[in-house]
Order: sequence, then structure tokens, then C-alpha cells
Amino acid sequence: MSMGITELQGSRAAIGHGHGRRHAKQIVPSLEVYDRLFRDFADLDWRQARQQARRFLPAIERHFPAILEELDGLAQGAGIDFDDILTLNCRSEISLTRASGGCSAFSLNRHGQQWLAQNWDWRPDQLHNVVILRIKLNDGTVLISVGEAGMVAKIGLNAHGIGVCLNAIRSRTCGEGLPIHIALRKMLESPDFDAAKRVATLDRVASPAHILLASAEGQAVGLEVHPGVPGELYPQDGTVTHTNHLYAQAATACVEDFPRPDSATRLSRLDQLLTAQIAETPQALFELLSDHDNAPTSICRHTNLAQPEAERMETLFSVVMNLRRRELHLRLGNPCEPIDALTLSLADETT
Repeated sequence: MSMGITELQGSRAAIGHGHGRRHAKQIVPSLEVYDRLFRDFADLDWRQARQQARRFLPAIERHFPAILEELDGLAQGAGIDFDDILTLNCRSEISLTRASGGCSAFSLNRHGQQWLAQNWDWRPDQLHNVVILRIKLNDGTVLISVGEAGMVAKIGLNAHGIGVCLNAIRSRTCGEGLPIHIALRKMLESPDFDAAKRVATLDRVASPAHILLASAEGQAVGLEVHPGVPGELYPQDGTVTHTNHLYAQAATACVEDFPRPDSATRLSRLDQLLTAQIAETPQALFELLSDHDNAPTSICRHTNLAQPEAERMETLFSVVMNLRRRELHLRLGNPCEPIDALTLSLADETT
């Protein structure tokens, strides 16, 4: 399996249609993956999940109405119903209130370089549905997102030097606000750090997650988002680290989460590794993400056959971003033994 880059540009409708047409053969299987997930963890069939997704429409219409044109184009391009695409983009709100994901993320600021990096750990049946989108909107906004086919965004950066990473949080909390993946897309369209942060603090996010936001200028914050005021984690010695549990007081005071035990051990290991002297190169940071301490529930996660099949996860891709250089380095599969690797740059798009 090798990775290709999907170039999308033009109107919202054209971008959505191009995405849907190009990746229809991955979007349809993605719907099947989440149909199984909703049944496994939320006891919902697809029809019920579609009904749940529609309750997020008012928040999208209020805070990011333009993305609805792209979602509609996506559905048309893939030859499926709008509600199916909406449900896919609300998958965290529907399922992650009960099923946790993995992921280990950190920001690092050293010698004028701002890095963002993470492993994305998820169900192995989604590996073949990972896509890389390079999007150029008619207003000149340019961004790169690495995520799942049919979703408008996940992890990435834009030409202004704004980058985002994501950690799942398992909680029964879900309220008003933007679905997580739609909030990430709005952040990736933001012209600066403050505008991106306002997506979390003003628009709000419907269900708990951790979004690690940073800028080329060296600003960074871990945002433990939820329907209320997000918890904010600021750099200590130039780093912010996060796994899959909440620990900012503003979040823990009003949200109960249910992390797996390895979330705390992975966070401690990340902190330990980042206190050591490490080379500030993509290779060195991928080596950090390849750490196998406490395997199989390590930073670099491999499938644990002792777990029930529905709960098995592994690292599906790893990302290291240098925001000052507008570079995104990607490894598909486990970072220790990647299936494929590539580097993307938005340096030529910097104004």
C-alpha cells in the first residue's frame, strides 16, 4: 500500500465533489467500519446514527455554514446520501462517548523551530481508508490534512503555519458545538493562532477531545475541548504532551472521562523521552514515536491479540510537522516499520 496526495481546489462544492469522486471506494468501506463501530460500542444501527448526526446541523449552520456545501459535494461525488457523509464526520460524537481511541501527541519548541507530532492509533480496518488531502480554497487558503476518507479534516497544517493534532477522549459528555472533525477543519482554515483557538473557546466543540494547536511563531496550547470552556495546557520547557485522558482543571471539573490505563503510562513516557537531549530532526522525532516501552500498549502501538477484536487498535500513521518550514512528514503504518513515507511542503504557498 502506498500513499498518494489528493489535490483539491476551487469552490467548496468542487472540493467536496472531487474528494468524494476520488475516494468513493474508500468512503463506502469507511461507512461500513463505522456501522460496525456504532453497533459494537453505541448499540446503534446506521439509521439511528444518522438521526443522531442531524442534531449537530444547527451548530454547523451557526458557526461554519460554508462547510455544508463541501459535505453536500462530498456526498454527490461519492454517490451517497448527505446524511451518510454527515454521520461519518460526526463519528466521534456518536461513538467515542463510549469507545476510546489511542494516540500520543506532543509539541516541541527548540531553537526557533516549532514542531508538532503524533501517532494516530485506531482500528486496523481503517488503515486502507487513510487519505492525504491538499486543499486550496478560492479565497487562497491552502491546507494539508491527513485523515479518513470522507471526513473534511483531521491532523495537519496550513500555509499560515497553523498546525493541529488530535487525541480522542472517552466520555459520556456530548452537547452543543461543532463536531470535532469539522472544528479541526475550521482551525486549519484559520489565518492565525488566535483565530484557530477561538474555534474551541467561542464556537465550542460538541464532545470531549484534545486538540493540540501550534503556530510557526512558536505559540502552542493543548485544548481539552468539550461543550463548555476548554481546558488549556501551555508549554512546559517548550513542550506540551498529551495522550487520551483529561488533566486540565477546567476540563476535569466538569467532564468525566474513562481512559484506558495505558494513557497515563504513555504520557509519562512521552514526558521522559522529551526531557532527554534529542536531535531536532524529523527522523529523531519519528524514532521517539517508535518507542515500544510497555508494549503492546506503547507509544508505537501494535495490535494486541489478547484484546477483544472490537477493541484492538494499532498505530495507523505518524506525523511530524515543522510549522516554521510549513513541512509535514508522514509515515503510514507503525513509525518503526512504515509501509510508506513522504514529505509535503506548503513553503511555496507562504505569502
